[in-house]
Amino acid sequence: MPRSRAPKGRARGAALPSRDELIEFIKTSPGRVGKREIARAFGLKGAGERADLKEMLRRLADEGVLGRGRGRRIEPPGRLPEVAVIEIVATDEEGELVARPASWRGEGAPPRILVRPEPGRRRPGPAPGVGDRVLARLSPAGGRGYEARPIRRLDQAPARVLGIYRQGREGGRIVPTDRRQRAELIVEPADAGDARPGELVRADVVARGGGGRGLGLPRARVLERLGSAAGAGAASRIAIHAHDLPTEFPPQALAEARRSGPAPLAGRLDLRALPFVTIDGADARDFDDAVHAAPDPDPANRGGWCLRIAIADVAWYVRPGSALDAAARERGNSVYFPDRVVPMLPEALSNGWCSLRPGEDRPVLAAEVWIDAEGAIRRHRFARATIRSAARLVYEEVEEARRGRPGGALRPLLSPVIAPLYGAYAALAAARRRRGVMELDVHERRIELDAAGQVASVTPRARLDSHRVIEEFMIAANRAAAETLESLRLPCMYRVHDEPPRERLEALRDFLDNLGLKLSRAQVLKPAHFNQILNKAKGEPYERVIHEVLLRSQSQAEYSPRNIGHFALALRRYCHFTSPIRRYADVLVHRALVRGLGLGPGGLDEAGAGAFEAIAAEVSAAERRAVAAEREAEARYVAAFLAPRVGATFAGRISGVARFGLFVALDETGAEGLVPLAALAEDSYVHDPVHHLLEGRRSGRVFRLGDAVEVRLAAAEPLTGSLAFDLLEDLGGRKGAPRRGAGPRRRRR
Repeated sequence: MPRSRAPKGRARGAALPSRDELIEFIKTSPGRVGKREIARAFGLKGAGERADLKEMLRRLADEGVLGRGRGRRIEPPGRLPEVAVIEIVATDEEGELVARPASWRGEGAPPRILVRPEPGRRRPGPAPGVGDRVLARLSPAGGRGYEARPIRRLDQAPARVLGIYRQGREGGRIVPTDRRQRAELIVEPADAGDARPGELVRADVVARGGGGRGLGLPRARVLERLGSAAGAGAASRIAIHAHDLPTEFPPQALAEARRSGPAPLAGRLDLRALPFVTIDGADARDFDDAVHAAPDPDPANRGGWCLRIAIADVAWYVRPGSALDAAARERGNSVYFPDRVVPMLPEALSNGWCSLRPGEDRPVLAAEVWIDAEGAIRRHRFARATIRSAARLVYEEVEEARRGRPGGALRPLLSPVIAPLYGAYAALAAARRRRGVMELDVHERRIELDAAGQVASVTPRARLDSHRVIEEFMIAANRAAAETLESLRLPCMYRVHDEPPRERLEALRDFLDNLGLKLSRAQVLKPAHFNQILNKAKGEPYERVIHEVLLRSQSQAEYSPRNIGHFALALRRYCHFTSPIRRYADVLVHRALVRGLGLGPGGLDEAGAGAFEAIAAEVSAAERRAVAAEREAEARYVAAFLAPRVGATFAGRISGVARFGLFVALDETGAEGLVPLAALAEDSYVHDPVHHLLEGRRSGRVFRLGDAVEVRLAAAEPLTGSLAFDLLEDLGGRKGAPRRGAGPRRRRR
């Protein structure tokens, strides 16, 4: 084992090392590090020096700067030990289990742990699943990630369950709403709590399975009745309760919102004469941004533009330390479902004083951004202002107007308002192309409900130029906000997006290599390198697969007071400024701007500035919670929509490959379901996660990510949002085999 060495230039027998020297030594030591190794490396002798070292290590451990490994080993808290307790928290897009350490004292978010199956598992009882605590052996997997091999399960699934109460001949049962919890739970009469059949209930698991009545099913006690699980709105209500989304505002927060009124004009820039417009989706529920553009009259900026992005002045109404502030921070963001919204702010603000309604005076924080003819930002400034929106426009009608079919209300706005917006957008789009922003396609669905609250249609959400206009204006304002706060040396809640993890890049390169596509091995990888792959795949049968695989290789964006840039947008600094009605991170950015620019009350206070690290973790977690709730509700709505069509056949593509089967996304609706391994042709299949395929050992049949297939809908369960398919024939007509050219060629090894 290599011997640890003290820093260069340090003499043996010197005094106790400094704090920084000690931390650096422990971090860079290749072998085991304990008090003995530290004392030897720094030449510490005698009981006094060793006692001082022990006290120094204790203080660093109390501060969370150092942790304890196995035995008496000392290590940086960001490094996980060889054996640790982990908590399984989710499954990824490949169906693999994802865990986190049960205790984490490192900087930033804990590392991602991928739980590998136990080879040749012969242990009694079920395999570990989501919610379990497991003692596992860990090994680094590249980047900040780890792989875990379970040793034994410590705690089983979570002790609380959400489900539908049923009444049968044997008594009460709870059918879980989580598709990962397959076993029903028994409810004794004394534990039913007056629950009625068909009600959504929250229950505690009071006894595990293991014999007795019910063939060993677990037993539960009803804690709370949550209303009927049938009818309109059930999907969103299940998601709300499953993710513990706060739905009731404290009385004091509601009272503060009700007391809100118009902000005074004094001290504000009066922009009411400018024809600002809001452009949103037809189903939008809040309007917190309005835009305006005009040619820059400065002769030194010929062909340039002045953009104005007016954002609802939430910081005026939601003051630090108020009940409204506490409620908004607890929520972190608004959560949107097809039938309702769980707002971050009470309706008196979100749909009232902070909603930029046409024809009404509204207080805003306005960003003015000047760009040149090539779309480069020349300068910008922020001001508190008052605007009066000229119109509430919808993306589709703006797009129709640009194509020469303006509606009656839009016709007078076409030349003075819409044309300048598109002119400025053309310049911004040119700058975007030069910058090399990653151009991945992200498919979204639109779920429309009828008057009774039932799903009327599920369609792909169109991606229009009118969407891109607003998107580029918002990016410009967000960039300007981050640059302003950085220049003022004030805290900024950055929106950061790290470059892809190294281990994912290697797997991606291996996958692309089988298609004859080469991803650059440049020392500094840029989004433009990914765009080169996308351009080469354009028009090829596997084009859609490439988008999917590149998307899966990316890191997850998050909030942080530490700036590492935004990889996908190819920006050195970026934050969220444009949606303070629905994102708490944006509220903090507004407050910092108000404080730094001296714009009046409602600025960032010292307590808020000191809590940015903690708030960043909170709002990032709230965002993940909201995304999970929205996706689960959407899946339940889609399953309800397709349930009457069980037995029908659909065209689709393989959207995921896992050890236990194939995920297929339908072309018609984008709905995703599982073809379980048992439903494939009788064979033994090998899962190749690098190449995203299953291969039959005997038949040689290969099922690849992106293959076009035809499936029959075997089951649709609205309660859990799960769909099950039977694989029929691919669109090329060969049963159970991929269409030629539909996916990568597997290189024989």
